[in-house]
Amino acid sequence: MKSLLNFIQDEEGVDLAEYAILLGIITVAIAAVITAFGTKLETSITNASNVLN
Repeated sequence: MKSLLNFIQDEEGVDLAEYAILLGIITVAIAAVITAFGTKLETSITNASNVLN
C-alpha cells in the first residue's frame, strides 16, 4: 500500500511532461520562423535573378 501512495505522490513524471510540452512549442515556433523567412528569402533570390537577366 505504501508503494502505491509513493507512486501517486511522485511528481517526477509531471516535470518530464512539462519539458515535452515546452519542447513541442519551441519546435513549432522554429518551424514557423523558418517557413516565414524561407518564403521571403525565395522571393529575394527570385527578384535578384530577374534583375540579372
